[in-house]
Amino acid sequence: MLRLIKKLTPRKLYSGRRFAAPFTYAACLLFWGENQMKTTYLLFGLLALGTAAPAWADQVFTDDVVISGPDAAPGRLCVGEDCADGETFPSGTFDGVIKMSANNNIIDFNDTSGSSFPDRDWRIQANETSGTEAFFIEDMTEGSKPFYITGSAPSNALFIAADGDIGLGTTLPGEELHVTGASPNLRLEDTSSPFYTWDVGGNQGVFFVEDVTAITFPFRIFAGAPDGSFAITSSGNVGLGLTSASTGLHVKKSDGTGAILVEESSAGTLGQLTLRNNGITFFTLEDTSIADVDNSGRKWNFQNQAGTFRVTTAPGGPGVIEMILTPAGDMTIEGALTQNSDKNKKMAIEPVDPAAILQKVAELPVSSWMYKDNADLGIRHIGPMAQDFHAAFGVGASETGISSLDTSGVALAAIQALAQEVAALETLEEQNAALLDTVAALTARIEALESN
Repeated sequence: MLRLIKKLTPRKLYSGRRFAAPFTYAACLLFWGENQMKTTYLLFGLLALGTAAPAWADQVFTDDVVISGPDAAPGRLCVGEDCADGETFPSGTFDGVIKMSANNNIIDFNDTSGSSFPDRDWRIQANETSGTEAFFIEDMTEGSKPFYITGSAPSNALFIAADGDIGLGTTLPGEELHVTGASPNLRLEDTSSPFYTWDVGGNQGVFFVEDVTAITFPFRIFAGAPDGSFAITSSGNVGLGLTSASTGLHVKKSDGTGAILVEESSAGTLGQLTLRNNGITFFTLEDTSIADVDNSGRKWNFQNQAGTFRVTTAPGGPGVIEMILTPAGDMTIEGALTQNSDKNKKMAIEPVDPAAILQKVAELPVSSWMYKDNADLGIRHIGPMAQDFHAAFGVGASETGISSLDTSGVALAAIQALAQEVAALETLEEQNAALLDTVAALTARIEALESN
C-alpha cells in the first residue's frame, strides 16, 4: 500500500512514511482486475488541507493471510523498511519466499500464556546490533544465546543426517557424533575456579588426552596398536593384550614381549613392588613346559605365611618346608645346603698350618647361648662368638658373623692337625714296640749267658 501511495503522490508531498502538510490522504483502495490482469487505482478523499499527517495505522487481520501468485511468480513476501519496489528474490524454483530487508532483522516469539503455563520468550536474530556477524537463537527470558553461528563458518560445520547422526565438518557422519578435520579435537573446559582444560583428540599418529592447562599428554594410544591392547572387563579386571582378563591385571603377549618393567630414574630408596593381602600373600613363578603335577617344580611360590617368608612348590600347603625364613633370621630348608667352593672361582689361594689352627681352636672360647630374638622360644645354640672367631682366624665379611665355610674349614684344618698328631703317636708306638722287642731279645740272650 505504501509503495502505491508513493507512485501516486508527487515527491514533494511525501516525506518518509508520512505525508507532509498541507495535504493528507484519507484512504487509498487497490483493486485487482481478474480478467484484464491490471491494476486500477482510485484515489479519493482529499479531505483536510493544512493539517498534520498522522502515522499509518497498524493493519489487523482476523483471518488467515495468504500470499500467492501464478506459477511464474509464486507467493513472495518482503518485510522491512529497506524492501524496495521491484524487490529481487532468490532465483530458482521456489514455491514461496519470505525475505527480511532491514538494518536489524529479528523474529520474536512473545508468549503471553502466563506463569501457570510455559511462557518463555524467544528470538531469532541475524547479526548483533553492534559487533559480531552471526545468526543465533536467543532465550529472551534468560538473556542467553544457546544456539549461535558466526559469519564465515565453514560448510557442514554442523550436519544432522536422516538417522540422527551428527556430523561436525562432514555430511556423511558414520556414528552418532562424527568429527572431521586436521587433527580434530574435543575440548573440555571447566569454567569454575580453578579453571582447568582438557583436550581429547586424534590424528594419523596417535589418539590422546591432553592436559591443556599443564601442557602434558598423560594418555596416548599410537596408531596401529593391536587389538585388545587395553581392556577393562565388566568385573573391573584390566587386560593388556587380551579382552578377557582373568585377574585384576592380566598381561598377555605372543611375541616375546610379555614382561613388566617398573623403572624409577631418580636416586633414592624406593619400594617398587608391594603385594598386600589380609592373609597369606604370595606370587607364583610358573614354567608351562613342565608337567602340571604336584612337586614337579612347575610352580614355585614366594609367600608371606604367618609372618614367615617361604618358598614352596605345588601343592605348597602350610606344612611344606622347601624353605622357611623367620623374622629372627632362622632358616630351615628341606634338603641340603650347598655353597660354592669351586677352585676355578677362587684366587689368592694359600696353604694353612693345621697345627697352628688346632692350637687356635683349642684356645677359642665356645659357649652355649640363645639369640635374643628367640628368647621367647627357648632355642639354644653352641658355638664361638663371631668377634672371637674373627680375632683368631681373621676371616669372614665382618666380625659380627661367621660363615659356615669358615667354620668347616677351621674344623677340617684342626682335624688334619689331629690326624698328623695321631700319625706321629702311632709312629712312636711302633718305634716303642720295636724297642721293646729288642729289649726282650737282649734280655733273653743275657739270661742265656748267665745260665751257662
